[in-house]
Amino acid sequence: MAAALSFEITHHGAVDGVTGSCHQLTLADGRSVLVDCGLFQGAETAGDGAGADRLTIGFPLDGVRALVVTHVHIDHVGRIPYLLAAGFKGPILCSEASALLLPMVLEDAMKVGFTRDQALIERVLGRIRAQIVALPYKEWHVVDGPGLDGTELRARLSPAGHILGSAYVELELRRGRDKQRIVFSGDLGAPYTPLLPAPRSPYAADVVVLESTYGDREHESRKDRHQRLRGVLEHALKNKGTVLIPAFSIGRTQELLYELERIIHHHRERPAAPGVTWDDIDIVVDSPLAADFTAGYRRLAEHWDREARRVLSAGRHPLAFEQLTTVPDHAGHTRLVEYLARTARPAIVLAASGMCSGGRIVNYLKAMLEDPRHDVLFTGYQAAGTPGRAIQTHGPRGGYVDLDGRRYTIRAGIHTLGGFSAHADRKDLLNFIGRMRVKPAQVRLVHGDAGAKAALAEALRARHRGMEVVVP
Repeated sequence: MAAALSFEITHHGAVDGVTGSCHQLTLADGRSVLVDCGLFQGAETAGDGAGADRLTIGFPLDGVRALVVTHVHIDHVGRIPYLLAAGFKGPILCSEASALLLPMVLEDAMKVGFTRDQALIERVLGRIRAQIVALPYKEWHVVDGPGLDGTELRARLSPAGHILGSAYVELELRRGRDKQRIVFSGDLGAPYTPLLPAPRSPYAADVVVLESTYGDREHESRKDRHQRLRGVLEHALKNKGTVLIPAFSIGRTQELLYELERIIHHHRERPAAPGVTWDDIDIVVDSPLAADFTAGYRRLAEHWDREARRVLSAGRHPLAFEQLTTVPDHAGHTRLVEYLARTARPAIVLAASGMCSGGRIVNYLKAMLEDPRHDVLFTGYQAAGTPGRAIQTHGPRGGYVDLDGRRYTIRAGIHTLGGFSAHADRKDLLNFIGRMRVKPAQVRLVHGDAGAKAALAEALRARHRGMEVVVP
């Protein structure tokens, strides 16, 4: 790259863990750009004080020219309403798919954590929609023209393969022939995530801010995880109970539906449980938000990968198959929980939240965790301090979990399939850096637990002598 231009990177979240992503690139003249503005979750909500303290925007916004959104998971966008309340009026730059999904995510977040006043929510959403600027992938966009020192700031988004619309961000500072390029990875996807093309590394960067969620481990292959998913489900369904899968409304739910349709398609006549074939198993998505996102995924099928588009062209409907049922209203949800808990009819239920920290999955857990006929299957990361982590850790040993002030003994079967993570693993993260033609002088590791960051930092230093690896 050409001569260096002065800038500073400040991290306002995703430093001590994997939530609250918010990073700020500040130029020498005080102009800056934010990359993401997410909620803290689990143990990270507490910090050094009350959880509410972590909702506030505790940094000045005077020079902020834009917010760039990598993707619409709540730990990357959940503080946007607070950012607007603090006075931010600039553009919200995101991919075309994220532009459609972001208002849906924030509407739900406001209803859950802020207000039920629909008129107020609509006013906030109106502001958000007015500030959204949808950017096509792989095209440069001028964020701010030459400042007093002549430096122009540009941004480009490229597919990150994490969820629909996800992107990594290249920010470029240009002044004459001098330039600096800073890459923010956001959350990178695994190479074989269902529905989405794998991310490709940028050509060059001076600095990379890299996620490290799974920086200390590697996922199993997609073939292995597909077989394990079917095996775990068939084992669990032998008890003729319900398999509960806590799943984020966007991303994980759609990936699991894709894999479940694939199992049903190839093993339609095979027993899924005694006396029940896969063709007879009810697959339930009990989340209005997940149902809305799934419909959004279907509308945005042009963003799917080649394999998924081939499935569509063959007349299959991986996100709208015959065995799939959605539960739109709370009354229907309450009836279904009671029915499945009472009858133990074999079924697979996907419900949010993915870390069991709220949402409809909590009602299922209350009704079924103490019944050994049922099973809980984790397919995603469970942050420290969340009920999901407690169930995952203590459930196999017959422990307990506290839900809404009551203690529940865990008698249900507990299973974890780590290979279904939509995050890149250690090998993928190393490849993201290693496949760049011009390597960065510095890599800053964020969005990971201490052990994951330390392991990834050691691996990067060993592979790239002279590269500065910073753990903020």
